[in-house]
Amino acid sequence: MPDKKYSVIVFDLGNVLLPFNYDSVTQKFNKIKPGLGDKFKKLYAENYDIHRKFERGDIFVEDFLTIMMDWLEGRVFGKEFCKIFSDIFTVNQELVKLLPVLKKKYKLVLLSNTNYIHKKYGYGHQEFLNHFDKLFLSHEVRAIKPEKEIYKAVEKYTGKPSGEHLFIDDIKEYVDGAKKCGWDAIQFIENDQLIKALELKKVLK
Repeated sequence: MPDKKYSVIVFDLGNVLLPFNYDSVTQKFNKIKPGLGDKFKKLYAENYDIHRKFERGDIFVEDFLTIMMDWLEGRVFGKEFCKIFSDIFTVNQELVKLLPVLKKKYKLVLLSNTNYIHKKYGYGHQEFLNHFDKLFLSHEVRAIKPEKEIYKAVEKYTGKPSGEHLFIDDIKEYVDGAKKCGWDAIQFIENDQLIKALELKKVLK
């Protein structure tokens, strides 16, 4: 056990450990047919509730793909869509290098709003995921941040008091959701800011 008040460090995935950018998706669909990617981007934004339901596991993969194929006018199919849709991630190497350091003192948990396709075709092969004791993925938990249920699922696993959890996420709403559950939390803005915050909390020396 560390000599700090924390026993669990909980990381978000997207735009913290794995920056992502959907511009390449738009560009690749535009190459298939001029304007197709722009149309898809607009429909995706206007129907963002579908994305959220998919992240929560409320929409089956097959049904999600049917909707996507319709938006893409039947020009992109199954696996090809999944690969293009998931080729959006890069690795934040500086933060990833901290994981084995933190693992020596703390239980590490990943807590992400994500979906089956992105895991299978996008980031699921990343070796740094092995540093985590447990992955809590929204589509598997059937809850999304900032819903209380997803934070409580983590607590049920760790068996630790709420106040011993330190959460790191780039989205303020999700940070606030963690704080409402009694966790401490840091909103990630950029690497140096996070490292300094962890040092101030004596998580990193």
